[in-house]
Amino acid sequence: MHPRLALFAGETQPLSLPVVDHYCGIEKLMRKSLALQAARGPVFDVTLDCEDGAVVGAETEHVQLVAELLASPENRHGRVGVRVHPVDHPAFELELQALAAAPVAPAYLMLPKIESHAQLARGAAAVRQAWGTRSAPPLQALIETHGGLREVETIAAHPALQSLSFGLMDFVSAHHGAIPREALTLDGQFDHPLVRQAKLAIAAACHGHGIVPSHCVVTELRSRSRLQEAARRAAREFGYTRMWSIHPDQIEPILEAFAPSTAEVDEAIEILDAAQAAGWGPIRHRDQLHDRASYRLFWSLLERAQRTGQDLPVEVRQRYFGATIAA
Repeated sequence: MHPRLALFAGETQPLSLPVVDHYCGIEKLMRKSLALQAARGPVFDVTLDCEDGAVVGAETEHVQLVAELLASPENRHGRVGVRVHPVDHPAFELELQALAAAPVAPAYLMLPKIESHAQLARGAAAVRQAWGTRSAPPLQALIETHGGLREVETIAAHPALQSLSFGLMDFVSAHHGAIPREALTLDGQFDHPLVRQAKLAIAAACHGHGIVPSHCVVTELRSRSRLQEAARRAAREFGYTRMWSIHPDQIEPILEAFAPSTAEVDEAIEILDAAQAAGWGPIRHRDQLHDRASYRLFWSLLERAQRTGQDLPVEVRQRYFGATIAA
């Protein structure tokens, strides 16, 4: 029996998404990012940016370009989303209409600056209306204000939502100097108590409702090792399973940081193979008892190895990921 059937029968499994969400808004960089994704495979998402990426006053032309890119051969894997303007912005409805009319729908829509569950519900209703009788794309949302953080639990529970991201820069700015500039730095954003509290609240709400917590941008572009350390902390200390990238050079370091180690993968394979052979009953492995409670952890780890493009043994890939799941 496959782990998904043995370990999660009758339960809603947590949503899984590629661990890197790469943002780009300039045409040259959008096309470069799509080419990189086409070559590397769907181990990272590309989000075409209609908000910060668009020239003010040229929103119509920009969203038309985005719609063309969605429908182009450059969108090879179908893992391209779009960030639209905030729900209450005049360009929001315009962008929804243009994207709904496109022959290829985005993989998801990112709604920025969500301040309340009511605002998210209003945005979700507008998306459903724009798509009419067709299936509307799933939503992601960006929490970057006091209001959004206050209602993070009810926001995370919205049925159309698949991911919540944390907007560090706007969150710090919203404190009007009470949080120092150091909290925007690579190290400071993990150490300042108010920023830590916000990150942890978002991650906990996402895991509680089975959606994906996505960590904010890290602006480090020179040091690969420092970027990797930040991504590692986001994953290991704060529970984030996805992270933003704003430059192509950030993609691989984030993938590597979110990937489990070779030793972790080897242990997971050993335990899952033994558990499967035992009909998913309890086993003894290296003098430790394991049962379905710990099997879920090791299965999640193996799935993360698959999502980050790790080189799993062929037989493992075929057994767990290569065929239709059957009991």
